[in-house]
Amino acid sequence: MTSTLSGIPRRAAMKVAASAIAAAIAGRSLPSRAQAVAATSPDAPVFGAHLSTLANGLTVVSLEQHRAPVAAQMVWYKVGSADEPGGLSGMAHFLEHLMFRGTPSVPGGQFSRRVARVGGNDNAFTSYDYTAYYQQVARESLPLVMAMEADRMQSILLDPATIDTERGVILEERRQVIDNVPRARFREQFSATSYVNHPYGRPVIGFEHEIRAIPRDALAAFHASHYVPANAILVLSGALSADQAVRLAEEHYGAIPAGTVAPRGRPQEPLPVAERRVSLRDPRAAEPAITRAWLAPSYVSSGLLADARQDTRQNALALEVAAHILGGGPGSRLYVALAEAGLATGTAAWYTGEAVDPTDFGVAAACRQGTEPAKLEAALDAALAKFLDEGAGEAETARAIRQLTEGAIFARDSLMGGARVVGAALAVGMQLDAVETWPQRIRTVTAAEVSEAARAVLARPAVTGWLLPQPAA
Repeated sequence: MTSTLSGIPRRAAMKVAASAIAAAIAGRSLPSRAQAVAATSPDAPVFGAHLSTLANGLTVVSLEQHRAPVAAQMVWYKVGSADEPGGLSGMAHFLEHLMFRGTPSVPGGQFSRRVARVGGNDNAFTSYDYTAYYQQVARESLPLVMAMEADRMQSILLDPATIDTERGVILEERRQVIDNVPRARFREQFSATSYVNHPYGRPVIGFEHEIRAIPRDALAAFHASHYVPANAILVLSGALSADQAVRLAEEHYGAIPAGTVAPRGRPQEPLPVAERRVSLRDPRAAEPAITRAWLAPSYVSSGLLADARQDTRQNALALEVAAHILGGGPGSRLYVALAEAGLATGTAAWYTGEAVDPTDFGVAAACRQGTEPAKLEAALDAALAKFLDEGAGEAETARAIRQLTEGAIFARDSLMGGARVVGAALAVGMQLDAVETWPQRIRTVTAAEVSEAARAVLARPAVTGWLLPQPAA
């Protein structure tokens, strides 16, 4: 993406966050998924991960790396804000906060203090489709953080006074990151307009009135139902072998009861039949910015699974290439048509492919000073129409694929890179092979497939949104 656009929906931002959480967990300003999944040779597995399953259903992934005597643990739960009961938005994020408020064995505040005491760091994040917790420590301290993580998987303290205190913290967080940020307020309204039935239309942090109403019993039930080995993925990265990873996992998590995991029963989004528009005026908005998005299949919903047909597997890959052709930095279609033409300060395009359910494909642009919003929107319409009419060119498709894969080898040197990518993929229902062979798969995408996939998605009615500065009185 180029420039800093105020209109990009939170779903796109959260998708990117899944690829580089440790880099900027708060700002969500992170590198693309492609920059975390390139191999050293065309046919080598990206990360060389080893996957096994304990008797209680816990998935264990090992990514061996001996560049430094350090290790990382990530525990991913296959539950996020889209799995919350109606009327209780924000509960998954609320529980994430409470996981740091102590257990009978580790008093409130001691978890992070103990990690810091051994020179490590820790954090957590909640998305629509998963919740994850991680620590980075010296190799010899890995058993310590595994023991503490296993402890809070089984039990957390849900004292009413602590819940009320944390509720206040979350409400203040919402004021800071949503209510006081024009682009975040816009994203919330844009998502609600984009999804009329699916919970992807609700904010991960929750609506204020529902955060205030979340009861203790619901939080306890949510933890008991979802924070179980059968619903979790443990990723261990760093200076330990696959055998050592499994032994440690068995030692610390093996005795925890598997738990019963109900299928994800989410209401599904109907195919749109009408164009929709939303606009928000805010005196703090720096410039007019347009966002447009279409309902699109995700990697999972389009069938990127081992037993899926090749044509459906290719669809999601082709959309990823299409997004890069349209908005992948200087030289992309939208940048040339809008930014280089002097109409926009920046442009972007994205495909939120790593999701459990159908997702979004979107574009955005911000007006250059003096450009009327109507003129920018007309130019955007023209650029998209030209792309659909001409289709993707052979040269630009090859260039996009090369840019998506080259240079990303450095992610393999990152302690957290593979843990983030593999964990997020498995948490939404992708198979490990889909990550390990991603470079080979995307190199098979043709210009014709890119054109066909883009036309299928962009032919659907879109949602168009404008974030506008408040006019002078």
